[in-house]
Amino acid sequence: MAAATNCISLSSLLFTYPHGKEVFLIRKKSTCKFMVSKNCYKMGRINCKLTDSGVEENPTRKHFSLSSNNRMDDYNIAMKRMMRNPYEYHHDLGMNYTLITNNLIVGSQPQKSEDIDHLKHEENVAYILNLQQDSDIEYWGIDLQSIRERCQELGIRHMRRPAKDFDPDSLRSILPKAVSSLEWAISEGKGRVYVHCTAGLGRAPAVTIAYMFWFCDMNLNAAYDELTSQRPCGPNKRSIRGATYDLAKNDPWKEPFENLPEHAFEDIADWERSLIQDRVRALRGT
Repeated sequence: MAAATNCISLSSLLFTYPHGKEVFLIRKKSTCKFMVSKNCYKMGRINCKLTDSGVEENPTRKHFSLSSNNRMDDYNIAMKRMMRNPYEYHHDLGMNYTLITNNLIVGSQPQKSEDIDHLKHEENVAYILNLQQDSDIEYWGIDLQSIRERCQELGIRHMRRPAKDFDPDSLRSILPKAVSSLEWAISEGKGRVYVHCTAGLGRAPAVTIAYMFWFCDMNLNAAYDELTSQRPCGPNKRSIRGATYDLAKNDPWKEPFENLPEHAFEDIADWERSLIQDRVRALRGT
């Protein structure tokens, strides 16, 4: 596909380049020439999974004194190695996100308070659900305090449900509470919900898919395909199945999830969905 090329004189100007529903928020501080194409983030339409074992050290826990490019290289190498996917995160291009439904957006981390202004005024965001750990935020040098203060000034509710990056067990454990926060925010109906992790390629889409699976009368594969067709990414489907099992389990003697067939809990009965919804809603405020 031919790339769109522009030459613009900018002075710390924020602008968006939409491609379909996907939006890249890019910052430039001087006269520049830039190119944006469908392959900007090298997000091909490839179905991928996280590994089920062999989780390595979270690279965002390492305290490097590195340039921004080296930091991105380290992060993307780790993501490809541990998530077994071809996607990349380009922090220098700014925040990027995708409108999944009319009231739900999945994207990468807001980097500055100006990003919050954009989400409020351009996307009518009323809630932000942050899935990052403190170590993730420190790794990228994000001033979370200024972001939270700007959220408060603009009337945006900022929520956190931290999960360890590239860790399917951590993701599985936080999914019920994260979906509880997401479901509550959507049910309030005061504006869109922005769900993000660092790159918006693992934790954030997984939480959104789990919400669609449990609350939108979809099976897991339908929810997974619906999201990844709009935002190419590789969230861990097994973590979602495991969390579904944890919530639906009502027999202490039930066979452990690890002993179940590969595709177990990709779909659920109506009574299981009702039970899951009740248990997720009961987690509000925890």
